[in-house]
Amino acid sequence: MPELSRDQAERLAIREVVENWAVWRDAGDWERFATCWHDDGRMMATWFQGSASEFIKVSREGFERGVSILHFLGGSSIDVEGERAVAQTKMTINQRALVHRVLVDVVCTGRFYDFMEKRPVSGGESRWGVVLRQPIYEKDRMDPVDPAVRLELDQEILSRFPAGYRHLAYLQTDVGFKVKPDMPGLTGAEVEALYARGQRWLAGGSCD
Repeated sequence: MPELSRDQAERLAIREVVENWAVWRDAGDWERFATCWHDDGRMMATWFQGSASEFIKVSREGFERGVSILHFLGGSSIDVEGERAVAQTKMTINQRALVHRVLVDVVCTGRFYDFMEKRPVSGGESRWGVVLRQPIYEKDRMDPVDPAVRLELDQEILSRFPAGYRHLAYLQTDVGFKVKPDMPGLTGAEVEALYARGQRWLAGGSCD
């Protein structure tokens, strides 16, 4: 088997971080999940915006209360410039909860947009980790787990949120979360601004 080039090896290592993130987070493997992030890592999500350490804490608390959120991954496109990278990975977010006393599943399709960096760690080695994860929410739907049950949604609440994640936002609002109303979608000013930040990051600038 031919030896991997340095570029191939870096892309494989980045993809491994992305895959480990989903598997370890959904399995509740919090110690290994923490290794996917750098110490200053940050998470942006519909229901949470803040440090990776706080995200791990609140995710663990939710997991232990029975909050059901699962992630599935598809293909990745990775841009690498030296010790920095931007990884875009197709994904779905699946959340199950009671909405108006009806058990439902929401499936949201989109991309994880990850600002990654390779940094030295203890022992002298360097590793890739997530500096910032900003999901892109492209489309979603809500279905009763029992298809015979009829569910009526409040259209005024539903219309408050972008089309890419309005059913996910509806569920999360109904269970008590404050949902961010301007996350990037498939098109629009928010996702264009995100792409521009990604280019600045690869050029050596800030991810903010």
